[in-house]
Amino acid sequence: MTVTTEKGPATSTELAALASQHGTRFILALFVDLRGKPCAKLVPVEAVDELATDGVGFAGYAVGAMGQEPKDPDLIAIPDVASFTPVPFLKEGLAIVHCDPHVEGEPWPYAPRNILKALIRQAGDAGFEPHAGAEVEYFLLRKTADGSLVTADELDDAAQPCYDVRGLTRMYDFLTQVSTAMNTLGWSNYANDHEDGNGQFEQNFAYADALTTADRVVTLRYLLSMFAQERGMIATFMPKPFADRTGSGLHFHLSLTSAGDPVFPAAGGDERGTGLSATAYSFVSGLLGHAPALQALIAPTVNSYKRTGATATTSGASWAPSKPTYGGNDRTHYVRIPDPTRVELRGGDGSANPYLAVAGAIGAGLDGIKRSGDPGALGTGPDHVDTLPRTLLHAVEQLEADPVISGVLDAAVPAGGVAGDATPVSRYFATLQRDEYFAWHHAISRWEIDRYLTAF
Repeated sequence: MTVTTEKGPATSTELAALASQHGTRFILALFVDLRGKPCAKLVPVEAVDELATDGVGFAGYAVGAMGQEPKDPDLIAIPDVASFTPVPFLKEGLAIVHCDPHVEGEPWPYAPRNILKALIRQAGDAGFEPHAGAEVEYFLLRKTADGSLVTADELDDAAQPCYDVRGLTRMYDFLTQVSTAMNTLGWSNYANDHEDGNGQFEQNFAYADALTTADRVVTLRYLLSMFAQERGMIATFMPKPFADRTGSGLHFHLSLTSAGDPVFPAAGGDERGTGLSATAYSFVSGLLGHAPALQALIAPTVNSYKRTGATATTSGASWAPSKPTYGGNDRTHYVRIPDPTRVELRGGDGSANPYLAVAGAIGAGLDGIKRSGDPGALGTGPDHVDTLPRTLLHAVEQLEADPVISGVLDAAVPAGGVAGDATPVSRYFATLQRDEYFAWHHAISRWEIDRYLTAF
């Protein structure tokens, strides 16, 4: 099970005791880069004291999107004892511990987990504790001999496969393996279902504090990928792998407490009928008002905008918002209010880095509270925002123009700024995303060949 202790650097004694208690022989010291790529070193239990005391080093430039060049000092991954997660059902004697990257003794501001922790501190300074739940959607696929993708279950071809008991049963062994793993970890898996696309599934677990939930999304993606690979399948979190099927979302259910007491439920009546407090409505106002820039964090790939821009699917609905509106228990909105205890942010997709996504949502919501914002009537959105960005490039432009969401990315930068000649995190991230857009834009697609080859 996941250890529940106060979050912070592991001491040698704590980490060694946990490893001994769970029969751990090897520990994956894990973190993700800004794109969400999971990176780790496999540390034998014999070196647990060194791991806990000194961390483990990485060449930051080799990791990927971490704000480093080949000349820069090592990233040192410092384990967080509270995230210790034994996974013997994957490999006997294996455990995961999520880490906070440091450089020369200081938390590295480009590390997504450090960014989220900075936003959690900002929430604490405002008197709140943020909580989150996550809905992880994914497809189970196989590659054919010619490299094309097909649904792993060849019988899963119904026009409306959502909740189909037969499709669910055919994947019983895989789904129950994942469910059992989640419950072994103490995550309280409470539902597993076939989603709206052929080959698409979702497996739910209980909400927790914001950092724990983000850690669990990273862990679950890893477990799903490995379990699927063992069965000759590919588990993909790509937002829109098929043009005619529903895309995969990563929806976050968000709430706040203050000194442990829920903030979102209204103490008295609520004339709009959702049961939310004025503070909760201001939080929603922040999500909606910053939605165009927030999309750069929660829908961070070129492919993301094939999902939010979808107009039709085989099943008849895309289930992805195209406008920043809010409503009650209505899944057509950017922000859904299923009950007075939480709000659901539905704009994110499976490619989102969970640390950045949750950090962005917290930052946007806190700004709404700070401004005492009002989202207006149910079913509407901000007057100044008509639609969500249509492409990744548009989202990046919105990010650069929004000091609140850009500020989220820079939240872990120390007061003196980034050391040396390093680029601010927000500018670095925007450059990464813009480069990705133009890398896609420069590629010649099948659509272009079909449309233009003999058109003139």
